[in-house]
Amino acid sequence: MGTSHGPGRPGRGGGPGGTALVVIDMINTYEHKDAEALLPSARQALPVLVDLLHRAREQDVPVIYVNDNFGEWRSHHGEILQTALGGPHADLVEPLRPDDASLFVVKARHSIFYETPLAYLLAQLGVGHLVLCGQVTEQCVLYSALDAHIRHIDVTVPTDAVAHIHEPLARAALEMMRRNMGARTVEAGEIDFGSHGHG
Repeated sequence: MGTSHGPGRPGRGGGPGGTALVVIDMINTYEHKDAEALLPSARQALPVLVDLLHRAREQDVPVIYVNDNFGEWRSHHGEILQTALGGPHADLVEPLRPDDASLFVVKARHSIFYETPLAYLLAQLGVGHLVLCGQVTEQCVLYSALDAHIRHIDVTVPTDAVAHIHEPLARAALEMMRRNMGARTVEAGEIDFGSHGHG
């Protein structure tokens, strides 16, 4: 993908308190063991995610896809996207396809920060606030919010733009993010990318 918000060109993210939208693990074939439990929630979140992406791009807010490599160590982001689009649930992937301005980080574990260049990228973009969306609420979103918190990066989680496997655990995860990590948990419609600060 293109890097129009690359180092030295922070776009709207600019300044140490700038915002970025992070889309977690939505480029997905849904062929893992928990897929059947995840799919209904992913479908429900999809239109909200599409709207969030549209609004972020309209306001020139950096959009960063952080996606699992599914154990395929020779894959780059283009191959990950094409594999997902060729899978049985391409209808969940196509509306979220990265555009030419999107940034893409490949991860191998739950957290978007673990052994990835994301922290460096955020510093280069002048981003100090992340809007975390995607899946799974009680796994990758939770661990990523914790890793952001310990790095003194503010987090907002749009509760209707994250997908879960186990709803009770997802509710508990959102409560943990709110109480223990200082995350702001709101509906996506309450996020204003056009305002200064954290929307």
